[in-house]
Amino acid sequence: MIVGILKEIKTEENRVSMTPAGVEVMAAHGHTVLVEKNAGIGSGFTDTAYTEHGAEIVNTAKEIFDRAEMVMHVKEPLPPEYDLIRKGQIIFTYLHLAAMEDLTRLLIKTGSVCIAYETIQKADRSLPLLTPMSEVAGRMAIQQGAKYLEMTQGGHGILLGGVPGIDPGMVLVIGGGVVGTNAAKMACGLGAKVYLLDMNLDRLRYLSDVMPANCFLLMSSPATIRDLVTRADVVVGAVLIPGAKAPKLISRDMLKTMKKGAVLVDVAIDQGGCFETSKPTTHSNPIYTVEGVVHYCVANMPGAVAKTSTLALTNATLPYALEIADKGWKTAMKENPEIRLGANVVSGKVTYKGVSDAFGLEYTPIDKLLSGRESKAKKSSAA
Repeated sequence: MIVGILKEIKTEENRVSMTPAGVEVMAAHGHTVLVEKNAGIGSGFTDTAYTEHGAEIVNTAKEIFDRAEMVMHVKEPLPPEYDLIRKGQIIFTYLHLAAMEDLTRLLIKTGSVCIAYETIQKADRSLPLLTPMSEVAGRMAIQQGAKYLEMTQGGHGILLGGVPGIDPGMVLVIGGGVVGTNAAKMACGLGAKVYLLDMNLDRLRYLSDVMPANCFLLMSSPATIRDLVTRADVVVGAVLIPGAKAPKLISRDMLKTMKKGAVLVDVAIDQGGCFETSKPTTHSNPIYTVEGVVHYCVANMPGAVAKTSTLALTNATLPYALEIADKGWKTAMKENPEIRLGANVVSGKVTYKGVSDAFGLEYTPIDKLLSGRESKAKKSSAA
């Protein structure tokens, strides 16, 4: 298979979807890997490093789209790329379609095969391609929250860890998954008083055994959130419903009860955000203030630490990319239920329930397309 690695064009996105080491593995399986010129520079990988590991460097994204059977990104396709996507072409990347109706409808029209990193799921319900970036984003959430608590950054001047004789800051983390657990660990390590909320009692029991003594586990509820936000210095939104829009857990009215200069970090912004007042921001313009509360809603947080993120991402994505390239997308989906769950939009059909529900679009189970029942039904109806 011809596989294309694009240079990211999202604002200040320095990651790349495959390292030179990943290219070497793909090439060893007989695949041709096209890498767009300077695609890896932001992550510290030169074009020479790619060619030494078996890649062919091409000058433009158009050439990638024209030649590649599978195109790999880190972030979702952007408008300059829309007209380049071909019917039947595999698009393998983070898509987050439940938060982007325009992109969803565009991908339906292209007839391409869109496989989302974030909805590939193991039998234990873990999300292997989302996990490494969630680990990065969770840890970064506390770094950013601590920074924007500084008065020079718009915060109210609290040191999260405190000092002897002074109370530490209070951090509220909503969601006890990978993002939330990593955020809570970082906040606890700084010495903050941390409340970690989740709606799964079994998860809370597990976390109570592994988290430090300054992490307090509570069942999440609207009443609990309303109470804790009044005392929080940093709130991290870490909720995730795989492939679907994030629920809005903090309303604008609740902001009015918070400390002026407190900080909200919305790690769920890719899925629409879990605060009513959230809107996507960038690394160059990361914050804004509503009701005196600082909002940090950067949609590609791991892009700021691209070297770490790219290595972690390739470790996770390469086995799946290799399987798709080796077998073709249909066989890979038939044989691997994890990849099958990654199917979001295939051949003009929405094949992921969370995406169809978000926009009221018709849902077509991927199994129906793989079995050929969809095409048979069309033929029968035509007859």
